[in-house]
Amino acid sequence: PQGSEKAKTFVHAFLKRSMPKMKDEAIQDMLTRKAVVLEHYPKKKVKQKRKKTKGFTAKQRRELRLFEIEPEQQRYAIFLPLHELWKQYIRDLCHGLKPDAQPHMIQSKLLKADLHGAIVTVTKSKCPSYVGITGIILQEFKHVFKIITKEDKLKVVPKLNNVFSLELDGFISYIYGSKFLLRASERSAKKFKLRGTIDL
Repeated sequence: PQGSEKAKTFVHAFLKRSMPKMKDEAIQDMLTRKAVVLEHYPKKKVKQKRKKTKGFTAKQRRELRLFEIEPEQQRYAIFLPLHELWKQYIRDLCHGLKPDAQPHMIQSKLLKADLHGAIVTVTKSKCPSYVGITGIILQEFKHVFKIITKEDKLKVVPKLNNVFSLELDGFISYIYGSKFLLRASERSAKKFKLRGTIDL
């Protein structure tokens, strides 16, 4: 019958379109069977190379003055709320600074904590002019702290050869800057070793 020929032609064309890699003889051989199992040939996906987004270079950051604090913003009172946030952050980190808390456990957590907003004092230094500087840490870099004092002066204090102290809820901790020459992001992953004596 005419209808069966049309059906046969349609099936042949369908198989040819569905399985382009198959030869006509193989398709005819499949048509002689009662069941036809279609084979699937997935198209190869072309992987597109992702373009890495390039950030600013150190030179560009300096030119754009991204990390500079404007003179009108260099006021101690502006950053007191930041200090209050930092105190709450440390209390949460140390599960509350209770009198029975173990000092070495708190010290180990402070070593890895973010110090932006902490009030620190330079207690020892090889350069006498740094001793006594007290203020809120605004920025921490690998080699320096930028500190705003109560006199609204922005001080850049090197970590090397300086000892800093910070006090919170009666707990006083000392930071030996010479052993602290890391960025804040790098400190969180570093394992600090306990040493008996540390020189400036």
